[in-house]
Amino acid sequence: MSGFHATATPFDYPETRMVEASLGHYSDAERPQLMERAQELLAREDALLVAHYYTHPDLQTLADISGGTVADSLEMARFGSASDASTLIVAGVRFMGETAKILNPEKRVLMPTLEAECSLDLGCPIEPFTEFCDAHPDREVVVYANTSAAVKARADWVVTSSCAVRIIAHLMDRDQKILWAPDRHLGHYLQRVTGADMVRWDGHCVVHDEFKFRALGDLAEQHPEAAILVHPESPEEVIAMADVVGSTTQLIQACQDLPNLSFIVATDRRIFHKMQQAAPDKLLLEAPTSGEGATCKSCAHCPWMAMNNLSGLIEVLENGGNEIHVDETIRQQALRSTRRMMEFTAH
Repeated sequence: MSGFHATATPFDYPETRMVEASLGHYSDAERPQLMERAQELLAREDALLVAHYYTHPDLQTLADISGGTVADSLEMARFGSASDASTLIVAGVRFMGETAKILNPEKRVLMPTLEAECSLDLGCPIEPFTEFCDAHPDREVVVYANTSAAVKARADWVVTSSCAVRIIAHLMDRDQKILWAPDRHLGHYLQRVTGADMVRWDGHCVVHDEFKFRALGDLAEQHPEAAILVHPESPEEVIAMADVVGSTTQLIQACQDLPNLSFIVATDRRIFHKMQQAAPDKLLLEAPTSGEGATCKSCAHCPWMAMNNLSGLIEVLENGGNEIHVDETIRQQALRSTRRMMEFTAH
C-alpha cells in the first residue's frame, strides 16, 4: 500500500530576501567584538551553543570555538543531552529547541529567535494528524524529527534522515505496516529503498522541494566530473540523479571521502561552510532551483534558519528570553518515541 492519505496544511513563510537583509545588524569590523561578547556570555550563563549546519556561518564558528557543536538534528540532540551545561542555546528552528527540551527537562533551553519555524512542522498540525493516525490504527506511526512535540507525542517512533532507512527496515523485519509523516519525498524514498508498506502524509520542505530535475541535468552536463549529493527531502527525480543520498552529516562526509574534486549539492547552501572546512580543495556548486516550473521561493536557503543570527543570540543571553517550554504530559509522551530513536542509533 502506498500513496498520499493526508494533505499538508497550507502555511505562510517569510520572504527570503527580507530575512537575508535582517542579518545585516553588524559589519565585518564589528564581528570580532560580537564574537568575543558572545563567548563571554556563554561562559557566564553556563550555556552550550548547539547549531545546525543551515545556520549563519558566524553561529557555526561560534559553536566550534566555544565548545559547542555544529551538527544535524540527531547529533544536536545527542550532544545537548551529553553536556553538563545548565543552559542549551539551540540555533536552528523551533522543533530542534523542542527536541532539546524533551530530552533535557532540567535544562534551560533558549533560541536566538522563536519565530524560526519549519515548513514540515507547520504543514503537519496535530489535529488533522491525529485524525490521520486514528484512520489507520493498525500502523506503526513513524514521524520525521521535523515535527512538533505534540506530533512526536502521537508517534511510536521519531527518525532523522540519517537513521530513517535503518529504523524503517527494522520495523519491516517485525512485519510492521507504517504510517509516515510529514515529508512526502523522504517517505517515498524510504518506501522505495526498503519496500515498506506505507501510507504517507503529503508534506514538503520549502527548500528541497525547489530543486529542479532538468536544470540539475543541465548543470551536470556542464560539470561531468562532479558528484551529485542530494538530501532525501528532495523530489524523486532529483534523488534519482544522485551519486549519494543522505543526511547533512552524510553529505559532508561524502564530500570529504569521494575522490571527485567538484560536487553539485542539493540541500541548503549554508552547508557549504562545513563542507569547505572538511574538504577545502573541493569545488562546491549549488543544485539549481531555477528552471521549468520554478518559483524560487526558497532558492536553496531556508528563510527560517536565516532568522538565527549573532545579534539575536547575544540578546537572548543578556536578557534570558526566547525560552522553550513543552507541556509535561506531551513531553513525557514525545520522550518515549524520541528515546526509541536515540537508543536504536546508539546500538
